[in-house]
This record gives sequence, C-alpha cells and structure tokens, in this order.
Amino acid sequence: LQVHDELVFESPVEEVELAINIIKMEMENAIETQVPLLVEVGVGDNWLEAH
Repeated sequence: LQVHDELVFESPVEEVELAINIIKMEMENAIETQVPLLVEVGVGDNWLEAH
C-alpha cells in the first residue's frame, strides 16, 4: 500500500538543510507503526523544481 500526499514548506535558503532534517524526523516518527513511514523531500524555487 502506498499513500501519496504532498506538503509544501517555505524556508529561508540558509535554513533549508535544518528544515529538511526536522521535517523528516518529525514526520517519520509521528506515530509508531510496524511498517516504517518514509518521507521524501524535494527542494526548489517552485513546486515543479522540487520534483
């Protein structure tokens, strides 16, 4: 089973790596499951570039 959803975050350029780490950690560990939750992150100036 795959669930696809997208969230868009905005961050100052100098804080992108920190934001990525925080977002991935919080989303992947939001709930304890038997199957790991995996989060993919894309970065760009717009939605198209982030994919």
